[in-house]
Amino acid sequence: MKYRIFIVEDDRGIATGITSSLNSWGMETVCVKDFRNVMGEFAEFSPHLVLMDITLPFMGGYYYCEEIRKISNVPIVFISSASDNMNIVMAMNMGGDDFIPKPFDQSVLLAKVQAILRRTYDFSSSAPIIEHRGAILNTGDNTLSFEDSVIQLSKNEYRILFTLLNNKGKIVSREKLMEILWETDSFVDENTLTVNVGRLRKKLENAGLKDFITTKFGVGYIVV
Repeated sequence: MKYRIFIVEDDRGIATGITSSLNSWGMETVCVKDFRNVMGEFAEFSPHLVLMDITLPFMGGYYYCEEIRKISNVPIVFISSASDNMNIVMAMNMGGDDFIPKPFDQSVLLAKVQAILRRTYDFSSSAPIIEHRGAILNTGDNTLSFEDSVIQLSKNEYRILFTLLNNKGKIVSREKLMEILWETDSFVDENTLTVNVGRLRKKLENAGLKDFITTKFGVGYIVV
């Protein structure tokens, strides 16, 4: 298994050193490029572990830790020179899994990352997430998060949205969606599909996601 590590660190020298060290052990790494879009990049990469600095541009590491915890249980390791007891305790209380004070030895960081990955993924699997237009579909609990809203989806609503998001930019035919819904224990016909899409749209609009799903009349639906 090739583990994906998401690095939220604004010191490029430190980020480059971490990247080199983890890559040499076969891990895939991505460093944040746009600190205005940390959550979007997190969702797109869907990492197995996050390395998080505390002091960052725009918003701090504690803020992003809280935001990640709303949608994912992925391990978060704080790396910071603010290593007094108060910050270490706060990092753990915010949902962090470990704290590595700066400056650190790359071999120590690597050992801690490997230990957390073993503990986390030897016994469980991460729930992947799908992001689009700031909305995040959590495949672990069938919810959609957008800004401060968490939308609970029915089984059929989730399957519809999951299929559309996995085919972003492509029209998904009504027949294909009915095939997918047929796998459930409920009978699905044209009217049932229309009702489910209508309910899903209403939930999305109520959360501020207007025109998230577009109808291609006589063909199917598309998310763009």
